[in-house]
Amino acid sequence: MTLLTELPPEIVQHVLGYVDPPDLAWIPRICKSFYYTVKGNTTLFKVVYLNNYDTPPTNSNVDWEEAVKNIVRLQVICRRDRIQDKKNELPFVHDVVTSLLQNAATDTERVPSTTHPLSRNAKLLSSLFQDETNQSAFLCRSFIYERAREEYTSDDYSHSPPKPHHQQSAHLHCLYGAPMLYAHPESHRTRRSKMGPYACSKVYDLRQYTENTKWGPFMDDTTDRVDWEKVEAIMLVIGNNLRKLGLTKFPVCKNFWEAPFAGTWPGSYKPLPITREPDPLELQDPYGVTGTWLRVVCFLDYTDFFAYNFTDERLPPHVPRPAIDVGEATRLILMKIRVTRIEPPGPDDGQGLPVVHFEGISRSLDDSYDENANSDLRGSVRLTREGEVRWTTFSVFSGVERWRSESVQVGGVKSAKGILGNWFDKDFDPRGPAGPTAFWKVSDRVTESGGYRALMQDFLPLIQDQHDESTDDPSHSEEDDDDDEDEFEEDEPGLELEITGISWVTWTDD
Repeated sequence: MTLLTELPPEIVQHVLGYVDPPDLAWIPRICKSFYYTVKGNTTLFKVVYLNNYDTPPTNSNVDWEEAVKNIVRLQVICRRDRIQDKKNELPFVHDVVTSLLQNAATDTERVPSTTHPLSRNAKLLSSLFQDETNQSAFLCRSFIYERAREEYTSDDYSHSPPKPHHQQSAHLHCLYGAPMLYAHPESHRTRRSKMGPYACSKVYDLRQYTENTKWGPFMDDTTDRVDWEKVEAIMLVIGNNLRKLGLTKFPVCKNFWEAPFAGTWPGSYKPLPITREPDPLELQDPYGVTGTWLRVVCFLDYTDFFAYNFTDERLPPHVPRPAIDVGEATRLILMKIRVTRIEPPGPDDGQGLPVVHFEGISRSLDDSYDENANSDLRGSVRLTREGEVRWTTFSVFSGVERWRSESVQVGGVKSAKGILGNWFDKDFDPRGPAGPTAFWKVSDRVTESGGYRALMQDFLPLIQDQHDESTDDPSHSEEDDDDDEDEFEEDEPGLELEITGISWVTWTDD
């Protein structure tokens, strides 16, 4: 019988290319022949990587051996039992997770009911972070989680630069994409440990809105860097309100707000099939602006907002405001926008991509009687100096700009996850109001038809996918439907969700 080590080297390498990545750690210990076959063999590590993970974009410069070893080490870390044995690995975990997402697939089949492609990298990360101890060790380490767990003791936190581990954890949480709404995901989930009030205390604190931050989710300095703790707080507030209202049961929200690592990488937006031909400006747009977007805007009653910010003005600027747990309004908005012009980046912009300007319309899916419900839109998309994607929008009423938003795109250029940021008065009124907003692309359609018909055209592919999945599942039955209806009716008392046709009236009453 011929031994494996007696086969030609190219055959041995071909066989070893199909081993599981962790096995490359012990195979060189078997004998000298395997040791010299594996050691420094970039081609072998590349084959193993491509057999197990996504094919990176063509412009990626991947160190195949280091990439495989880092992923294996990530898996080893995440298998540790105790949170305390994992926490110190946060910087390494952050780097590996962001690298895996930067190199995730963009040209595979679309995941049903979503606008992003299948990704082996995202699937691996989802399986690792399904473990609640990993969620606690890596996703729930920002400042607001420390406050909620009563670990915050320093009085001068805001006087010092943002702590790297706070930003790294918040960034990972935003890439994970599904809000962790309890301070202790690995153990007790009590009313006291809910994260919503702590996230609101950051999002609705007007002291967070400054000239340096552009009133958006940026650092309060002159660097234009994204403040991921602010983005995380925005995600928590909006995710909490969507879940309270039961909207995460609908695929147009569920697959963007409940699924982990759902399209949080560059180029992950995969459009639904349409018949129209793109115009020349669309073909030059690297951000994928033109199309239909679903937007969420949350806000406090202005009486509550004013009282929260101005009742006690003796509070030192570096001391966080107390957690706030009052009723919020949540508005769902349909945006249809198209590119109007493209120009080179300015001196304060990232130089890698142009600045894209757009115009369109904004139509509320609820409260159509409100004078602020419907407006025209204009805005722009550009890179920041650190390479993040910055969105600026203006709501225009009778030709006059009224509301503005500053936001960042989670996952990078043309990611399917969408945009998170802050809305406020376009003149930066120091009395407010202000609050969180998010929007994500659901279709490349830009037809101007309105009302129910427009919504069905835009959302039907997502709804149809969900229907097909249910009917194709042999375990699905009418009894399951009844169970789902019962579950839907068990929302928290005091919350109201009315669905009439395709309109949603969404208010929380705490």
